[in-house]
Amino acid sequence: MAMSPSFGSRETYTRTAIAFHWLIALLIVCGFALGWVMTDIPGFTPTKLKYFSWHKWIGVTVFALAIFRILWRATHAAPPMPRRMPVWQRGAAHFVHLLLYVLMIAIPASGYLYSSAANVPVVYLGLVPLPRLIAPDPALKEILKTVHITLNYTLLVLVILHVVAALKHQWLDRDGLLSRMIPFIK
Repeated sequence: MAMSPSFGSRETYTRTAIAFHWLIALLIVCGFALGWVMTDIPGFTPTKLKYFSWHKWIGVTVFALAIFRILWRATHAAPPMPRRMPVWQRGAAHFVHLLLYVLMIAIPASGYLYSSAANVPVVYLGLVPLPRLIAPDPALKEILKTVHITLNYTLLVLVILHVVAALKHQWLDRDGLLSRMIPFIK
C-alpha cells in the first residue's frame, strides 16, 4: 500500500504518478512513430498534413502533461531506490530521469518553435489556435528542425536505456524496482 512520505517510505509510485508515466510514455511513442512516418511521405498530401497535425497535438499534450507531472513530482516524493542498488546506479537513474523530464519539455517546445519559424500555425485539436512565439525565419527554421530531430533521437536513446535498466532490475537484480511503476508485477 502506498503511504505518504511523511508517514513512512512508499514502495510504489502514487497512482497519479503511474498514470502520468504511462500516458506520457504512450503519447511519446505515438508521436515519435508518427513523426517518423510523416516525414517519409513525399510531397504535401492530405494524409501527411493530417499526420503533422496529429503529431503537433501529441506534442502540445505531452508538454502540458509534463508540466503537470513535474508539479506532481515536486510535491510527491518518489519511493526510495532499493538499498542494495549501488550508489553509481542511483546517480545514473536520477540523471536519466532528469534528462527525460527536460526532454519532455524541450522536444515539444522545439517543435512548436520550429512550426512558428516555418510559418505554420499550430491549432490544437483543430480548435484552439496557439500564439506564434517567434516570427517566420527560414534560417532559424532549419536550426530548430535539426534541434527537434536531435532531441528526439536523444530521447529515443534514453528511453531504450531506461527500459533496459528497468528490465535488468526486474530479471537480473530481482530487486522489485519495476513493480514501483507496475504494481501488479512482483
